[in-house]
Amino acid sequence: MTKATESADSRLPKAPIDRLVEPVMRFLHVESASGVVLLVCTLVALVLANSPIADSYLKFWKTEVGFAFGTFEFRHSLKHLINDGLMVIFFFVIGLEVKRELVLGELRELRRAALPIAAALGGMIAPALIYLVYLSGGEGERGWGIPMATDIAFVVGCMAVLGSRVPHSLRIMVLSLAIADDIGAILVIAIGYTEDLSIAWLMAGFVGISVVLALARWGVRSLPVYTAVGIFVWYAFHESGVHATIAGVILGLMTPTESYIGKGLFGDVLRRTSQVFTGGDFSSLPHRADKVRQFQRITRETISPLEYLEGMLHPWTSFVIMPIFALANAGVPLRLSELGAPVAVAVMLGLVLGKPLGIVTFSWIAVKTRIAKLPDGISWGVILGAGFLAGIGFTMALFVAGLALSDVLLDTAKIGILAGSALCAIVGMTLLLVLLPKTDHKDLDKSS
Repeated sequence: MTKATESADSRLPKAPIDRLVEPVMRFLHVESASGVVLLVCTLVALVLANSPIADSYLKFWKTEVGFAFGTFEFRHSLKHLINDGLMVIFFFVIGLEVKRELVLGELRELRRAALPIAAALGGMIAPALIYLVYLSGGEGERGWGIPMATDIAFVVGCMAVLGSRVPHSLRIMVLSLAIADDIGAILVIAIGYTEDLSIAWLMAGFVGISVVLALARWGVRSLPVYTAVGIFVWYAFHESGVHATIAGVILGLMTPTESYIGKGLFGDVLRRTSQVFTGGDFSSLPHRADKVRQFQRITRETISPLEYLEGMLHPWTSFVIMPIFALANAGVPLRLSELGAPVAVAVMLGLVLGKPLGIVTFSWIAVKTRIAKLPDGISWGVILGAGFLAGIGFTMALFVAGLALSDVLLDTAKIGILAGSALCAIVGMTLLLVLLPKTDHKDLDKSS
């Protein structure tokens, strides 16, 4: 928040509720806060799933909910609606983040993007291969995509805990790697876990996407209109057999990155509006509500739809959707004996061994072939530590596990995910704590 914004906020009237809301808002703006909330919800899910009320807790997520309208009926379990419905907003935000990085961020220039892309490829290929080799021909082989993705929330949380030790260059590389990783995970979900494809519904989904393109070309700016079409696209993908969350990714990638109103035009409008508000005759003007709504629309259009939607939805995905997903999916009866089950071991090997090995190996090849170069002040030991952090798979790993496996195999995979992610977090943070000097990187960041 800038000083100008703080000054403007300080002039606004304060209500008693602000004393309760402001500390919460400050917490939500802490970089590691979403990781903390996600961790707490995971622990709650594990405690409840291993408590005397475990059966009731696990049964709750299987509750059938939905609605009927005439002959049309839409009814699924609560867990299904979370994984296929609520999570589409999470994937929409991922689509926005990918679009931002590709157009405005580190991935827009091939030279700068080469290292995180190479690292992400290694971090996807090696875990999948290790998983497949270990389970070759056995039960659970279909879960090869489980150890491939990185959980951005937990990785950001770990780096935030390390504080000023983490240089800006490493932070950007790891986040870019995670974004590239998400692209790979999305492709894996779309290609590897699509069954019983309905061409008719898939075509209906693409018709809806064409409508979105047409609306954008015609200059339609109404968020409710796009939301309505987006819901239709989601439903069409849901019925097609392609996982419904892919619709969210596609719509996120289609979101414009340019604002509708430029700074110059907004400045002119702001000056004229200021004259109206401070001229003393505002209270006597006709249609004041319309003028206020028009000013609200103008101010919103000064930033791109991508920036507006990402800023609006990111807190909801971080502090509501992902925690609910964790509560619904992370609850698994913990049996130490199942840590030795083939699926659990394969997942742990993929995360703990495959992730850092793949990231370091592919990064080394990219640097040695002069496709990329290491960021200044970053050693190969630090890259290894970052590779372990990238092995925190959690959210995406649980998501893919739910698509690939079921029943006992799914439970053992979840145990492998939890154990592997925890081990990667401990080893990664320990390595970075030892290898990175405790230095304030703020001055370096400003100069870069």
